[in-house]
Amino acid sequence: MAAASEPGEPGKRKPFKLLGILDVENIPCARDSVLYGSLGSVVAGLGHFLLTSRIRRSCDVGVGGFILVTLGCWFHCRYNYAKQRIQERIAREGIKNKILYESTHLDPERKQTNSNSSN
Repeated sequence: MAAASEPGEPGKRKPFKLLGILDVENIPCARDSVLYGSLGSVVAGLGHFLLTSRIRRSCDVGVGGFILVTLGCWFHCRYNYAKQRIQERIAREGIKNKILYESTHLDPERKQTNSNSSN
């Protein structure tokens, strides 16, 4: 029952922060970026060690792999997240305009049906 919250505060949990600064639960893309970065670190470091048998250089390659993969995943995910938010905003505005102008003289669909029926 470690996952159960305290009786005084239902639904309130202490957020998990990575290194005390990065709130992994609430920041979009943070969790995936850190997980893929750690996997990239292990793959790069272990692969370099298997090829060269140099421990210190392999650790350096592992840290570099972590940084590169984490930043690559972060920017890719944030770009897609921003693109999705823009598409959602455009769709929301379209729905709002559809509701606002429906059955009025400003409705573009009404103009099209009136011009087709008069021909």
